[in-house]
Amino acid sequence: MGDDVAPLPHGSDEPAEGESPSNAVPTIHRGVGTDAEAILRLQHLCYRSEALLYDDWTIPPLTETLAALRAEFVRHRILVARLGEKIVGSVRGRLDTGTCSIGRLVVHPDVRQRRLGSLLMAAIETEFAEAARFEVFTGQLSEDNLRLYRRLGYTETRRLTVSPRLTLVFLQKPAIG
Repeated sequence: MGDDVAPLPHGSDEPAEGESPSNAVPTIHRGVGTDAEAILRLQHLCYRSEALLYDDWTIPPLTETLAALRAEFVRHRILVARLGEKIVGSVRGRLDTGTCSIGRLVVHPDVRQRRLGSLLMAAIETEFAEAARFEVFTGQLSEDNLRLYRRLGYTETRRLTVSPRLTLVFLQKPAIG
């Protein structure tokens, strides 16, 4: 993987005739092992802003290896959002004693501000309909993430100081139903 990340390419990812890139609708479905490399590239791209924000390039989403991500497919349900064949978003979740832990929500910078993060969150919550509650966490400086989660009904439950620069904010919401 190189350090350069290009915008979404044209070609198979181009919208259908009459559709513009701004109104093309992504499809969301379960990821498979062969998606791992594309998910990892997207994850590394998306978490660069977090590394800059916290001045820490050793955060787990940036140090996760391809082998580790492939192993996640056994323990987690991983969803991907596609525009054509291109993976433009992903999220993963795992159920443990009634709580669905949701993590690694990523949306390609070229398609942000189109509610794809909200759609992925709704999809992973639907995927775990049997959960009693949902939990996410993010860093205390990650205002966009905190705003998204709060808008989706999550409320802060606790904080965990990881380092002098990073405090994790945990948020939960009860399952509806």
